[in-house]
Amino acid sequence: MFAEERQKKISELLKEQSSLKVSALTEIFNVSESTIRRDLQEMDEKGLLTRTHGGAVSNQGTSFEPSFKDKKIEGHHEKVTIAKIASSMIEDGDTIMLDSGTTTLEIAKHIQANKVTVITNSIDIAAVLSNNENVDLIVTGGNMRFTTRAMVGYITENVLKNFRVDKAFIGANGISIEEGITTPNFIEAQTKKAMMNVANKVIIVADSSKFNKVCFSVISPIRAVSSIITSGDLPQETLKNFEDAGVEIILQ
Repeated sequence: MFAEERQKKISELLKEQSSLKVSALTEIFNVSESTIRRDLQEMDEKGLLTRTHGGAVSNQGTSFEPSFKDKKIEGHHEKVTIAKIASSMIEDGDTIMLDSGTTTLEIAKHIQANKVTVITNSIDIAAVLSNNENVDLIVTGGNMRFTTRAMVGYITENVLKNFRVDKAFIGANGISIEEGITTPNFIEAQTKKAMMNVANKVIIVADSSKFNKVCFSVISPIRAVSSIITSGDLPQETLKNFEDAGVEIILQ
């Protein structure tokens, strides 16, 4: 196979998987790692992808960020399914961090436990929980991003440093063993990271389409995650890889 053909196929694979490893590509094309690295370097120089340690990620989509309105419509049934599982993990007296997002918004709607303290950077979650007399609500404040309706930035992160919580439920746009938990916006990634840093247990809530996707900004390595609650079909190999990495996958 000529280099041009191989590189075209690599581009097609990146559209499907968002990220690829050199080791996997050597097996697919039955060529040496140096050949694949040369292909990736040439494609990087042409702006067709971005080289990473041990592989490459797609340029198309790493910085794409759907709006809160768009995400609220898409996959609503899956979000509710994930939310019901997540809310069942919240016990009486728990202290909880709820990241801003459409899946975490559904979690807020399904909280049944009593005397729960919830800290959130979401005005939408705050509005829902303001009607729940069993919840002690703390809103972080900060600069609100129009796209995601999340409060982020210095004020938000400074407030978060004052707390320690039992569980943090965090949304993500990309989940990868190699690249970790990612999201398109750098500032939002830092706020999510601040939430994770003060939690005893970090639980990622995201549907299966987020697996093996890599976005622009890294929130954390996969080892910082306790569990991932998801829905949909995941290959057994993927489940085993996450299990080997010490991450519990709760699949509905």
